[in-house]
Formats: sequence, C-alpha cells, structure tokens
Amino acid sequence: MRAFRKRPMLGMVLVSLVATIVGIAISLAIDWFPTQASTAADDIDFLYDVLLVASVPIFVLVKAVVIYSVVLFRAEPGDLSDGAPIHGNTRLEVFWVTIPFILVSVISVYSWVVLNDIEAEQPNELVVNVTGQQFAWRFEYPEEGKVKSNQLVLAKDRPVYFRVRSDDVIHDFFVPEFRLKTDAVPGLTTKIRVTPNRLGTYPVVCAELCGLGHSTMRQDARVVSTQEFDEWLGKQREEESASAGGDQASAGKRVFTGEGCAACHSLADAGSASAIGPELDGLTATARRMGDRTGRSPEEIVRAAIKDPDAELTREFRSGVMPTDFDKRLSPGEIDSLVKYLLDVTGGGK
Repeated sequence: MRAFRKRPMLGMVLVSLVATIVGIAISLAIDWFPTQASTAADDIDFLYDVLLVASVPIFVLVKAVVIYSVVLFRAEPGDLSDGAPIHGNTRLEVFWVTIPFILVSVISVYSWVVLNDIEAEQPNELVVNVTGQQFAWRFEYPEEGKVKSNQLVLAKDRPVYFRVRSDDVIHDFFVPEFRLKTDAVPGLTTKIRVTPNRLGTYPVVCAELCGLGHSTMRQDARVVSTQEFDEWLGKQREEESASAGGDQASAGKRVFTGEGCAACHSLADAGSASAIGPELDGLTATARRMGDRTGRSPEEIVRAAIKDPDAELTREFRSGVMPTDFDKRLSPGEIDSLVKYLLDVTGGGK
C-alpha cells in the first residue's frame, strides 16, 4: 500500500491489470447463449468472445483513469479556483487515436470475414418465405409445392435461405439457437441464410417491439431428419389438397391458423388460448345478440368485424391492435370460408 501511495501511477496500472484479467476470466466463463443449433453458432459465439476480450481492457482502462483522476486531482473542500491550463499532449493524442483505430479496424475485418462466410450461398438450399404480422409468423415453401404453415419445419444439415417480409409494422425474425436474425420491414424483403445442425424444437421470436402482442409473437422452429421433413411436406400437401377440395369450413380453419388469428384470439377448436383479442368460443351467441339489436345476420356481423375490426369494439379491447387489411389480404372466398368456420365451431351450425 505504501508503494501505491508513493507511486500512484504504478498502483493504477497494477490494479487495472488484475481487474482486466479477472474481468476477462469472468466474461469468458459465463454461458451467454442458449444451445447451438446451426453451423454459424460456433463462429458467432467465438466472435462474441473476441469482442469481450477486446472490450474488458478498454472498460477497465477508462474506469481506472477516471478513478485515478478523481482521487489524485480532486479539488480540496472550499477550493473554487480554476484548474491549471492544459495545452495537450501530442504523444497521448496520437496514442489514443491510433490504438482504437487499429483495434476497431481489426475487429471490423474479422467480423466481415465471419459474416461473409455465413452468408455464402450453399448448394441445395431450402427456400422459405417468412411473413411477419401482428402478432404471428407465417411460413411458405415456394419450391416445395408452395406449402404454407404457421410452424417452421426444417431439415437437419440442409442450408436454408430465408426471405423475410412484413405485412404491417417492423418485426424482427430471430431464432436464438441459430444466432442469426433479420428485420422484417414493410415493403422490403430481407434475406438470411442458416444451416440447422441440431435436432430439436426452438422458439421463433420477434426481437422488435411491434405492438401490444409483441411478447406473444412466438412460434416454433422444428429441426427434424431429412426423412421426417419429406414426410411432413407430403402431409402438408395432402392436407392442402383436401382442404381445397373439401368443405368451406375446413378451408376456413386453414385461414384461421395460417393467417395468424390464433396468435390473438382463443378458440378451442383451433387449440389457441391467446387473450390479446376477444375470445371467440362465444362468437355465434354474441353475433346473434348484435343481430337482434341491429337487424343484421350473424354472417354479416362476423364478416364486418373481419374487414373493419375497429368499427365496433368489444369492451376492454382497444382499437389499432387487430390488422385492418384482411379484406385486402384475403380473397372474398377465403373470408367466406373463415366466417363459416367461426360460426360453425362456435354454435352457428346447431
């Protein structure tokens, strides 16, 4: 301690060195990320470690200089005089400009190399169109028979080329286990490549505050074997064919699940339990009561609520939450199917 008092600069250097070593050890010991489930995950995690190793010494140095200056050069109580004029130190200025410039340049080049390697085009890529909307994700496989799904299913070790867009506001498509994410921007298609390499089910989340139901904008990404993926694709094609040639209510259920309605509304038949919007299991009874009061049929009331959800709000729910463009997003036939499905499963067919 006496040596530190006699040579405060030496003391600051030694304390900073110890703090840096401890800080780096702690930061590298912490498991910052979830399970790695893509080929890019290891490279990204290592890049993050490099950034930590570079950041800790800088953080410690800045704090040490601040504390050193406060302790040694603080004004005495009652001293209101101006500090001594300082005209600069050329060597110090060169040092604190050159060192950060070199450090930032090296990290930037290394980051670019990692990103360039991750985004390189791969053979046999699976193309997946991702659409974000308040508050759900929709997925389409355009080169696999235009299969549509509200769950993301991928084959292990097969490269995936995501094309991401939004129907309304800015969202952010993010699977933490894949380590990669990209914004979903209205009017713009962003692109990202991932190669999943671990079987399992992982959450798909929105990492951009997008409205009242942002925290519920979660779906699953299932990584399965190639055989299981091919079987899933075949089953999806069969279901879509059956729906296209089947009754109107069956087609309506696919609209309900495929357009993200389940993300906001609870409906027992669809297995959804969200409370962002009104629950729909009593929809038919509600529509009949409104019809008795207004002279409209339940079909007209439900159709109007889909096209203009803010026209007549249910108590305790606010305007501006449900998208108002379903009359443009859905064809008249799809709206008819959705209306019939909702009324049938909530008592309209009884």
